[in-house]
Amino acid sequence: MKIVFAGTPEFALEPLTAVMGAGYEVAAVLTQPDKPQGRKGVLTPSPVKEEALRLGLPVLQPVKLRFEYSALAELKADLMITCAYGQILTQEVLDLFPLGVWNIHASLLPAYRGAAPIARAIIDGCRETGVTIMKTELGLDTGDILLSDRCPIYDSDDCGTLSDRLSRFGAELIIEALSLIERGNYPLQKQGEGFVCKKVQRTEVDFSKSAREVSCLIRGLSPAPFAYASVGELTLNFWFAEETDCDETAPAGTVIDASPKGGLVVACGEGAVRILELQPAGGRRMTARDFLNGKKLTKGMKFDIPRTV
Repeated sequence: MKIVFAGTPEFALEPLTAVMGAGYEVAAVLTQPDKPQGRKGVLTPSPVKEEALRLGLPVLQPVKLRFEYSALAELKADLMITCAYGQILTQEVLDLFPLGVWNIHASLLPAYRGAAPIARAIIDGCRETGVTIMKTELGLDTGDILLSDRCPIYDSDDCGTLSDRLSRFGAELIIEALSLIERGNYPLQKQGEGFVCKKVQRTEVDFSKSAREVSCLIRGLSPAPFAYASVGELTLNFWFAEETDCDETAPAGTVIDASPKGGLVVACGEGAVRILELQPAGGRRMTARDFLNGKKLTKGMKFDIPRTV
């Protein structure tokens, strides 16, 4: 069975290496074009491109997939696997593969269709999520389901750690799926009603919300694009936070503790959060306790609360 693999971020690496490790022929890898990174705008390949080149696989990077239609057709592949590729497939492309196009999606469909399903599940306070293997059709993540598997979300998870775990789940599931497809034995399940989640963006923390909502937002937006807050002229990106017990009451956004021993504790509308890791604007990532050694925050200071329109 000849396969085309389409993916872009690190999430797609485990599935790609699993497909190769299982002995399947990968005719080519599709990934997004190199993008400028950093202040100097250095063109940087995607993680999937780097891995494909390491594996000695041909790489296609069309700005629009229709521009490589002829090249895809010439491959005469049986099947395509997509995994966080980043482009919508046309019917013309779907029709190229006799055994179908199969997507590895990081949610339990029909929940969290679309972009950023991992981040959104954490932000929404979900206790579990999962991976779904679905047959791709023109609708956005609406195709029939072949396989799915559940995965817990721990309070110690951020978007990075959960993504790593779901990537491994996806690698295991796609190998199981390929075995079923090869045997021609794969009953499909129609999806029910679901919803589409939008891309995440850098977001100001609203400490007037509950401690759980604040901690979930911070963890869901880490390691990028970050939740942040400002106090005076100081702006901090937050890497990790947890709910914490606190007997002291104070207005939302108030710094309850800012000592190297106690750490950075901030009052919320309900409860309080302890910030464990942060990054000052223009600075480096560090523990909150290391940051507090610089005495840049003191008890009683108050983070800005975003204005609601």
